[in-house]
Amino acid sequence: MTETVVFVHGLYMVGLELALLRRRVGQAGYETRQFSYKSLSRGPVQNAAALGLYLQAIRTERLHLVAHSLGGLVVLRMFQDGPTLPPGRVVFMGSPVRGSRFARYLGELGLGWTIGRSGPEGLAAEHAPRWPEARELGVIAGTHEFRLNPLNPSLPSPHDGIVELEETRIEGAKDSVTIHSNHTGMLFTRELAEQVALFLKRGEFQH
Repeated sequence: MTETVVFVHGLYMVGLELALLRRRVGQAGYETRQFSYKSLSRGPVQNAAALGLYLQAIRTERLHLVAHSLGGLVVLRMFQDGPTLPPGRVVFMGSPVRGSRFARYLGELGLGWTIGRSGPEGLAAEHAPRWPEARELGVIAGTHEFRLNPLNPSLPSPHDGIVELEETRIEGAKDSVTIHSNHTGMLFTRELAEQVALFLKRGEFQH
């Protein structure tokens, strides 16, 4: 059976930061692909539409999605639009699906422009999301509160330096797990790769 995993990056990124994770997940027997999009000049609605078209062109028996940060909001929006896709599972990693306190804080400082159209249409808005799909969703969140950005507001624990654990909660998720890593650093850990591969295979994480 052909199984394809499509990776969706976060804000400011193009997918290069996911290369190691893609390789590690690929070693578990999956074909992997990278979807890249313009996270500043286009909002989640436009990017979700582009993602849907990209996925519909893939010929595979099972199609999985693995999304980091803002990428989770793009994937969530895409499924809300109801595209017809092959069966598979989905993993969100550090995705603030309820909206980001940090993004709203940037707006209060007059710096909302730094996150472009991904702000008002996604990150800076508050959501009470539900998972709209029958396919299983797994949520991974970081709890290492190390951060370099001096503009970060004081975030309630636990958080990954940018995204609060509570901001990653979504009704309808099949399973969730935390790892002791920060928002971007988690992408380079073997623990994350193992948890992603396990969920794609079994629909559950190792607790």
